Amino acid sequence: QVQLVESGGGLVQTGGSLRLSCAASGRTFSGYYMGWFRQAPGKEREFLAALSLSGRTTSYADSLKGRFTISRDNAKNTVYLQLSSLKPEDTAVYYCAASTLLRTVPGAYAYWGQGTQVTVSS
Repeated sequence: QVQLVESGGGLVQTGGSLRLSCAASGRTFSGYYMGWFRQAPGKEREFLAALSLSGRTTSYADSLKGRFTISRDNAKNTVYLQLSSLKPEDTAVYYCAASTLLRTVPGAYAYWGQGTQVTVSS
């Protein structure tokens, strides 16, 4: 089992930035591919970014257009998501997740954090 805890969410103005963190405990963090998703009220969970075991291979949703960056620090058992140029439509609960494969669909991820709220004001 892997336990994941997100942090770093909050209220930010349009155009602002945030860095989300996801701390992992339990089984070896470096053995899992990591992903970030978000879910806005009334919408399906949306893939944002995923990262390989080493962190050298990444995958991003096309819709982000380079505004978000995923990274990991295996020594700290932590994965990050840097959010920039934030827009009101980025408002959602943001989740990190762990998988044994590099995938973009929520069903491929066995472990999930509880989520952290990001609210972007206009």
